[in-house]
Amino acid sequence: MLTGTIINSFLILVGGGVGLLIKKILPVRIKDCAMQAVSLVVMFIGISGAVSACLTFQNGVFGTKDTLIMILSLVLGTILGELINIEQCLDNLGNFCRKKLIRENDASSFAEGVVTATLLFCVGAMAVVGALDNGIRGNYDILLAKAVIDCIAALILASTLGAGVLLAAVPVFLYQGLISLVGVYIESFLTEAVISQMTLTGSILIFGIGIKMLNIVRLRLGNMLPAIFMPIILDLILRLFEKITG
Repeated sequence: MLTGTIINSFLILVGGGVGLLIKKILPVRIKDCAMQAVSLVVMFIGISGAVSACLTFQNGVFGTKDTLIMILSLVLGTILGELINIEQCLDNLGNFCRKKLIRENDASSFAEGVVTATLLFCVGAMAVVGALDNGIRGNYDILLAKAVIDCIAALILASTLGAGVLLAAVPVFLYQGLISLVGVYIESFLTEAVISQMTLTGSILIFGIGIKMLNIVRLRLGNMLPAIFMPIILDLILRLFEKITG
């Protein structure tokens, strides 16, 4: 039931570990250039994910869908994240790991690695559909393919962002593992529409990561993380409203 998720988490650690080894031997000039390249790739991933999730083509005309859900999810999710102050929690975790477990330059770089990698590895249909398929039918082919992709991404990210990328294996394991374990019960809630809305919202955050990595503007992306799950809550509220009024 958790085979695919275990493989996925393990390969993230493997890829991240190799990336850390590469980071130690790279000159500062190459690291800075590689960071810029990774930032552009992250922005492209965010844009392509958002476009594929919201773009429609009907009757020869391009349009968009789920933009209102995305806006509500980002606003409500960010408010919730600010109330919890997830960003500060991540910085505190970074401080702890820097002092006790690893030697990172600062807590913020560690936290940035965690947030960036977690979003990249958890956002998208492969994570949700693959975990559901693994939990309900025991088939982990989708997660196996995702694991290989995540391994390569972890290598690249760790070589620029540092050890925080490895810690992303934990939320990936918890996120996908939980979906696999309770897949039978939540399958009806994670409809194709909801998954698409989650992908759209998460892709916007991924684009924001690229902007932050280029130091264009300081974004408190950690506090925006709850936005990814807001489409599920909004869908439940809509279902309840339809049940009451219908």
